[in-house]
Parts: sequence; C-alpha cells; structure tokens
Amino acid sequence: MRFLSVLLLIAGAALGIFYPWAMSNFSGHPIGTYRVYQGGRFKPVTVQLTTGDAPVRVLVDLTARAERIAGQQRTLLTLTAAGGGRTVVASTLSFNHTDNPRQVSPQLPDKIFRDEAGVIETVTPGPYLFIVGPGDADGIDMRAVDLILRAGAGSVDERVRLAGYALMGIGLVGFVLSLVFGRGGSHPQNPNSQPPPPRWGRNGSAK
Repeated sequence: MRFLSVLLLIAGAALGIFYPWAMSNFSGHPIGTYRVYQGGRFKPVTVQLTTGDAPVRVLVDLTARAERIAGQQRTLLTLTAAGGGRTVVASTLSFNHTDNPRQVSPQLPDKIFRDEAGVIETVTPGPYLFIVGPGDADGIDMRAVDLILRAGAGSVDERVRLAGYALMGIGLVGFVLSLVFGRGGSHPQNPNSQPPPPRWGRNGSAK
C-alpha cells in the first residue's frame, strides 16, 4: 500500500504541478525576448504578430538583486498589450509564486523571477504594443525586465490539474495510513514471555 501511495503522489505532482509549469514555460515556440526596462527606465515595445502565432503566451522576467520576492503582496509591475484596435492583455504582476528563481551568474547576486501576464487567444495580424510599468511595491532593486512572447502556446487543462491534486491527496492519505497501520501491526515482544536460554558451563545445566 505504501508503494502504491508513493506512486499516486508522484503521478499527482506530475499532473498538478509539473504539467502546468511545463505548459506555461515551454509549450509552443519563442517569438522573441524584448528588454523593456534597463538603467532605471521603462520603454514600450511593438511586436508584429500574425494569425498563425495564436495563442500567444506573454511572460515577464524580472532581474533583481534579491534572494526572494515571494513575500511581496503588492504589485511589482503592470503590463498592458493592445493590438487590432483593442486591449488584449491587462495584468498586474506580483511574482508571488516564484519559489525557485534562476541565477544570472554564479559571480553575481542577481536572480531572475518569472511571472505570466496572460495569453492572447486570437491574433489580428499587425503591430501589438506592449507597455510594462512599475507597480505600487517598492524596495526591489530591479536590474532589468524582459518581455517574452511564445507562439502556439498550449493552454492548461484545469481538469488535468484538478485530477493531479486529487491523486496527490489520495496518495498522501494512503501513505499516512500505511505508516499508522504498519506500526500498529507489529508489537514488541515481552522478553519475560520467552523461556530463558539454556545455560552452559560450570554453573549451567546441560540438557
């Protein structure tokens, strides 16, 4: 039962945690990476998109001199994207789920934190304007901000994610029960309940 519970935990983690992460970061193919903040200044970026690019996933990488920014509850950055005469993305970015940032270089203390701004489901061919700006959070030593666009990005199936969470829950309960009943099934024996071993030697009695 314990082995089966561990398998359920692993399968649940793959579906509930790794699958959404892989879909968000690696599905589709890259359109490009654009520097939107450097040297203390933000700048808008215009990107030509085509119908075949849809759906387009919009990601933002924040390079900062910080070990963690997950404790921040306020908005670090804002992002809006407009194209085809309409606003297609309007998002606030807090980076509060980035638990394992990437390191720029072993020699530098800077870390790269990633957050997803949204997905452009349908694309009208033409220029799209992306504007990234500061939020209401302070105390973050930002070095650079990059806009990452990925074309043909797959969407996360919430049914798969929920199934993964369910498997993780079942596996965890099964693992705990296996530990509880595994300990309860074996009781240490009372040493006085067994006859003493035969004694040999000068003061012993041979049988």
